Amino acid sequence: MVVKLQRPILVGGLGLSFSLWMLDSWHDSIVQVGEFGLLSALAVGGGLWLFQQNRPKDSLKQLDGMVVDRATVESAIAKTETVINQLAQEAENHPALETLREQVAQLLLELDRQKIKVAVTGGKSVGKSTLIQVLQNLETQNFVSLQETAPLFREVGENSDTAILAEVAKSDFVLFLTNGDLTDSEFQTLQQLKAANQPNMLVFNKQDQYLTDESANILLSLKQRMQANVVATAASPIAIKVRKHEADGSVQEWMEQPAADIQQLTQQLGEVLAQQGQRLVWVTTMRKAGLLKAEAKNWLNGTRRDRATPIIEQYQWIAAAAAFANPVPAFDILATAAINAQMVMDLGNIYQQKFSLEQAQTVAGTMGSLMLKLGLVELSTKAISTVLKSNALTFVAGGVVQGVSAAYLTRVAGLSLVEYFQQQEIAIDSGTGLNLDNLRQTLQKVFQQNQQIGFLQRFVKQGVKRLLPEVQQVEVVGVEKFVG
Repeated sequence: MVVKLQRPILVGGLGLSFSLWMLDSWHDSIVQVGEFGLLSALAVGGGLWLFQQNRPKDSLKQLDGMVVDRATVESAIAKTETVINQLAQEAENHPALETLREQVAQLLLELDRQKIKVAVTGGKSVGKSTLIQVLQNLETQNFVSLQETAPLFREVGENSDTAILAEVAKSDFVLFLTNGDLTDSEFQTLQQLKAANQPNMLVFNKQDQYLTDESANILLSLKQRMQANVVATAASPIAIKVRKHEADGSVQEWMEQPAADIQQLTQQLGEVLAQQGQRLVWVTTMRKAGLLKAEAKNWLNGTRRDRATPIIEQYQWIAAAAAFANPVPAFDILATAAINAQMVMDLGNIYQQKFSLEQAQTVAGTMGSLMLKLGLVELSTKAISTVLKSNALTFVAGGVVQGVSAAYLTRVAGLSLVEYFQQQEIAIDSGTGLNLDNLRQTLQKVFQQNQQIGFLQRFVKQGVKRLLPEVQQVEVVGVEKFVG
């Protein structure tokens, strides 16, 4: 098997001079851990999630905690445009481009939107439709749009909770209705709204269906549990029987419908809309910009991954050939690290993470060191050896285990880099900073994903075909106890 080594790092790395660098790097700390990786991963969501205070707060205080103004939102939209433009540059005819551009243009128009969108949501039969009918009579109806969602917490069907909450995310404010103390599902959904930076108010509707003491206890429980503003309403009170005694001794009876009890709700909702209406629009636009940016980046990452996969496959078989031809453990490590350094540079170019030769060597050495510390090298070699033992001809071939192991570890390293780069912001000028903890977690995750029995069997078959082309397909069995 002949492999051309045309890359300068590969050629130089397989020489004696490269071994001196590798021996040093394998034992010393060789990377400065940067903080940008963690920060940019947190920023992909597109918003500033500032809901970590433990003290109770009403809706106005909730909004005051958000650092959002027009300039901030315009900056978020600009960052979203940057990702879309990057996608256009790397995939000129991508089918999602037209839709993405239309959506980002709409975001700019949203900044000056006057009508406030209020979503009314909750489980089944909590009074959403009735409450909306009552609220339609508010003086604010001209600049407020009330929209009822499909009921939450239903069995799997057409409208899943995820789809409903995706629609809720497009609104500026949420009225979440419950008709009693919170269920676990309701509590979890409210926590999701809170984490998504979605301003909301919890509405305890149908309070008239409880005794006065019971209603007061439920309201207190809701306030204590949510540590947020809660209002009690009765949008459609139960009709009461009225009895009138006439002078002649006769008695007349009829059912009378009490007026809706929503004074507390209308007062507090009115305050929010009047004082924070513009900021509500900005918060919504900020959230939409974040979601659109994440969508665009997913498309971009998919495009880049399609380009990265053949590169990883190329280097994994180069590593296999080098280790197979020189089945000396020390040389195996040197060759694999040299190959991985060139792979780091090529993958970095795809993901706009520019590495110099020295930086690429540092990254490759760091990943090799992490693999050793995590025990991935030993585990992978043991599993691959077990597979190959099922066929004596291939197992006795001196460098097969080393070759397939080198290919496998190179593949894990490449896929881990792809996963890591996908978490970074777009167009970072330098790749000097690595978040070591993040990289370690990514390595473990990718290694576990590529330890499935079926994948290992297929991978070993491919490796044997490349290293020993004269040997036909090898049946591989018995790896379960090492990779289960």
